[in-house]
Amino acid sequence: MRLSLLLVALNALWAQDPIAARDALNQGVQNFRAARYFDAVQSFQQAVDFDPSNVTARLYLANAYFQQWVPGNDSPENERLAARAQDAFLQVLTLEPKNNLALASVASLTLNQKKWNDARGWFERIIADEPNNADAYYSLGFIAWSEWFPAYSEARVRLGMDPAAPGPLPDPVMRQDFLLRFGPRIESGIANLRKALELNPRYEDAMSYMNLLIRERADLRDTADEWRRDTAEADQWMQKAIETKRQKAQQAPAPLSGIRVGGAVQELKLLNRVDPVYPALAQQARIQGIVKLSLAISKEGAVKNVSVISGHPLLVPAAIQAVQQWIYRPTLLNGSPVDVTTDVTVPFNLDSSVTVK
Repeated sequence: MRLSLLLVALNALWAQDPIAARDALNQGVQNFRAARYFDAVQSFQQAVDFDPSNVTARLYLANAYFQQWVPGNDSPENERLAARAQDAFLQVLTLEPKNNLALASVASLTLNQKKWNDARGWFERIIADEPNNADAYYSLGFIAWSEWFPAYSEARVRLGMDPAAPGPLPDPVMRQDFLLRFGPRIESGIANLRKALELNPRYEDAMSYMNLLIRERADLRDTADEWRRDTAEADQWMQKAIETKRQKAQQAPAPLSGIRVGGAVQELKLLNRVDPVYPALAQQARIQGIVKLSLAISKEGAVKNVSVISGHPLLVPAAIQAVQQWIYRPTLLNGSPVDVTTDVTVPFNLDSSVTVK
């Protein structure tokens, strides 16, 4: 018995090795910055094994898993990465229950997995700790729309209604059913979006979903006057969103300096391309086309800065969000990696199969 207790004590002392933990953490950070996430996981796990109380190592470990996870991919391996990322973030929250990064990461993970109830709980927890977090309120509004829109869209198809045609649902029984099932959720979503806009009056995505929820709520109204009132308010939010996106696109920073490389040449070096998410507002308005961007690419191949050359204001933010995740093979000049600037085009086609958000 005494020997067993001694071995347990020695193992505990061995695990608490701050120097080894620091070395493993530093190695993991190098791998992480080079996008070698599999190797980073091994190093960060070693750092955690050497010092289980090291919150920084656990956060890096969780993010190394998170970076490898691909939203929308239902493969078993991808699901394992999501589970490992969530477990690692939860371990951080066990040590620091109010760790903002871990809370936001778990909320984002469950949101992208479309686990709406779980995501709602995490964002509500964020708001409890940060009552002025506009992003959390916006996310609750987006969740409300995501829960309601599939049933609403399917109903319009069943009724033979053109997706672009305005007007309330003609079936009063269906309208009443939707009000009972989704009415409180829609109102809660609108209230959360209003709060997000109180905190950030230039939150264009919140404006876009205000437009959608209010416009869709109009289709559940009983009278033409109520429908027109909601539709008019939705139109106002849509115009505000378009104008805010236009202003922000004009204010985008200029790209960093670097050697100029043609878009076709630079495209051959693209290692990781993330397709844009088609904005629901743009889809509803039947907007498509090409967004042209100027990129500043670091010596390591990461996109460091983006500026807008042309494109519809409703499409520009989605294009920027996508290309910011692109990774290129480093460009060499006389054998040494250099910064690069190049132009890219991001197409949006309503006939293509794209994710809508």
